[in-house]
Order: sequence, then structure tokens, then C-alpha cells
Amino acid sequence: MVRKAAVLLIGVGAALFCATAAAQYDTPRRFYAGASVSHSNAERWCTGAGGASCDDTSVAGKLFGGYQLDQTFAVEVGYTYLGKFKASLPGGSDETKVQALEASVVATWPIAARTALFGRFGGYYASVRETISFAGSSSDNNVDLTFGFGVRYDVTPKLAVRGDWQRYLDVGGPNVALGAGTGDLSSIDVFGVGFFYRF
Repeated sequence: MVRKAAVLLIGVGAALFCATAAAQYDTPRRFYAGASVSHSNAERWCTGAGGASCDDTSVAGKLFGGYQLDQTFAVEVGYTYLGKFKASLPGGSDETKVQALEASVVATWPIAARTALFGRFGGYYASVRETISFAGSSSDNNVDLTFGFGVRYDVTPKLAVRGDWQRYLDVGGPNVALGAGTGDLSSIDVFGVGFFYRF
């Protein structure tokens, strides 16, 4: 019984130490800014388009900035280039570029010294431009939700690196096709690694 109690106390103490060690980097009322490079995937890009050769993945990237409200919550805004998705069609090609402005609330949970998990929830405003070689270009905008989660490692009290997954729900609009036909929407998943610096 004494041994179990000792193990429990050691475990609680270690958890509190790790939480305190990681939380000390999330100083309230502090700005930060950073960038990331990513791999994106358009879930429904040219789905069901018979005879088309589809490339539903792309290189993506983000520039972002945030403000740490307290040791758990921050607000973050960013510009994200979600990628260029291509399809080769009989007699031509289809190419769609997607970019977005976004804002989200980020919550952080320390799990070890210098290491923390985080999750985000917010919204985006996307701009989509589609160019079909034999039909010209069209564009559209839409607003919807975005969310994700990741892990962060604090290299120094000011510099941190992070890796995350983020989903942008139902990107597109009535004038462009991110699915098999015009007006079809597609969620876009982004897997990225990046860094940020606290001021």
C-alpha cells in the first residue's frame, strides 16, 4: 500500500513538474509569429471525373501570428496557401489554386518538459481560382470552419517548433469545381511542420 502511494505521489509530482516546465513558455499577453511548410490533400478533387488523371495533393504553406491570452489559450490568424490541384482531361487540363485567410482559438496542454499538445478551432475565408485549358478561368470565395491538432516543442523560451494536421471544411463555391463537377466542394487536409518566435 505504501509502495503504491509512493508511486502515485511520484507520478503526480512528475506530471506537475512537466506541466509547469512546458507552461512557463506560454507567457500570457505575448505576441508570436511564424511560418510552416505543408503537404495538402483535396479530399474530393475531380472525384468521379471519368477519364481524368487527378493529382489531389500539393505543396502548401502558412504565415501566421498570434497572441497568448493565458497559459492555455491563444488567438491566431494566418494566411495559408492551400495548394494547386491538377487534372489531365481528354483534350485539355484543369488546374485549381486555393488560398485562405483564417482565424482560430488555440488551446495548449503540456505533456512533458518543453513539449505540449495543442488543438485549434476557427474559421477561414478561402479564394479559389480554377483554370480549364479549353474553357478559361473562373473564381469563387467561401467561408467555413477549420480545426486541427498537433504537437509543439520549445527549443528556447522564445523559439518553438511544431507539427500539425489541420482540416478546412467544404472549400469551393458554385462557380468552381473541387469535386467532379461545378459547385462541388472538397475539404482540404494539411499536414505541416513549422516554427514560431515569441516577442
